[in-house]
Amino acid sequence: QVQLVESGGDSVQSGGSLRLSCAVSGYTVSSGCMAWFRQAPGKEREEVAQIDMIGTTTHAASVRGRFAISRAPAKNMLYLQMNSLEPGDTAMYYCAASHYTCPASLLNGGQHGPFVYWGQGTQVTVSL
Repeated sequence: QVQLVESGGDSVQSGGSLRLSCAVSGYTVSSGCMAWFRQAPGKEREEVAQIDMIGTTTHAASVRGRFAISRAPAKNMLYLQMNSLEPGDTAMYYCAASHYTCPASLLNGGQHGPFVYWGQGTQVTVSL
């Protein structure tokens, strides 16, 4: 049984940093595409970053230069380092996993694409 468990969400002030973690069991983090999504209140879920089997990463334009996705195969963990946080980053953050290669473009509009495994989410709140 595949389980993804996120942690690290918190309430921070604008300009602060957080590191989200996703503990993975029943699935190997380097065996397929993994990603971080977020969903803000009243908005559809959007993909913010993804990492493919060989470690190539893609980040959404809105977070590029501030967020960084990474993984630790030895620990079977996925991470999202978030710096220079802004109030617009406030959302529930989810990690997701797929058995396939990453989508050519990051997903938005609530699309799930090839991602079939999801965590329960961790809340990030950024205040001014």
